[in-house]
Amino acid sequence: MSKLTEIRITESNLRLDNNIVKGGILPNKINELSRTVTVAGETVVEGPLYANKMTIEAAPFEVKGAVFVQRELYINNDVSGDIIFRKAVGSASSVVTRALNCNVTFCSDVNAKSITLCNAYVSGSLYGDEIVLENCVIIGGVFATQSLTIKDCIIGTFISPYVELDGNINLLLPSVFSVERANYTKTAHLYSLALADLGSLYRHQEENAESGRIEINLASDDLHTTLTDGGHQRSLHSYSVVGKVLAADLIDTDKFQNHFLLTAAALGPQMLKTYDLGTDSEGNPALLTTERIRAFFFDLLHGKIKIKDLDGSFNIEQFAKTM
Repeated sequence: MSKLTEIRITESNLRLDNNIVKGGILPNKINELSRTVTVAGETVVEGPLYANKMTIEAAPFEVKGAVFVQRELYINNDVSGDIIFRKAVGSASSVVTRALNCNVTFCSDVNAKSITLCNAYVSGSLYGDEIVLENCVIIGGVFATQSLTIKDCIIGTFISPYVELDGNINLLLPSVFSVERANYTKTAHLYSLALADLGSLYRHQEENAESGRIEINLASDDLHTTLTDGGHQRSLHSYSVVGKVLAADLIDTDKFQNHFLLTAAALGPQMLKTYDLGTDSEGNPALLTTERIRAFFFDLLHGKIKIKDLDGSFNIEQFAKTM
């Protein structure tokens, strides 16, 4: 990191280039509610940020407080480098990044009317009307009120009235939901990592023999479900591996350490100390930092770390003893 110059916020339109902002960027006057913030070079904002419109033209860039943008938060397509939002990000309009060479990290939830993310990592969940995701890792859920498009992603779970799927999509939870039947291309594959041994993979060790990913058949594993809450009912299409894990009780999933790994990933910078999953294959602590967890899940997404398929066979006598 280069030496940054401290800047005091006094202008209605702000251009940040090689600056550090100590107290955040918040409006003090009525005319500052329409402030446009442009990031033109390396910048760190140590507090919260409010802007009418925000454009990021260069990286690295980091905001340590919450962010709210009235109109649009936009990352230019040619930005290369790391961009980190340490707390929640919200917009009354849109949050957009399509930059292929930019590593964008959201350490909490993202809430906007329209969300378009490419090559982004989100520790929390996404909430929006229209959401488009490509080459992303979302540890939490994706909740769209109108439409959802996903291509080559790892996602906790999702629910949307209308869903389009393409490429390899890996789920951290067993089920996802849509109001209408999901639309998918011939190259779309949906997998659940609920029984994958993510803990061993994170430590670069051999996976448990009883672990593995499970493919969800988008044609045959479509379950029509009716949810009831008081006098209200809602019909959904559920795509789930529940029907394929009859023998799941035979597997001690606690030793996979998935819950601990995903909890650490979801909490992100909210943890008061850095935990680890024990030692890796080289005898070093497998630290659970946001940066290492991000790199791990993108290695999974890009196939640099392979997950074996779950062996569907089991001993019927052993299963009978559990009944």
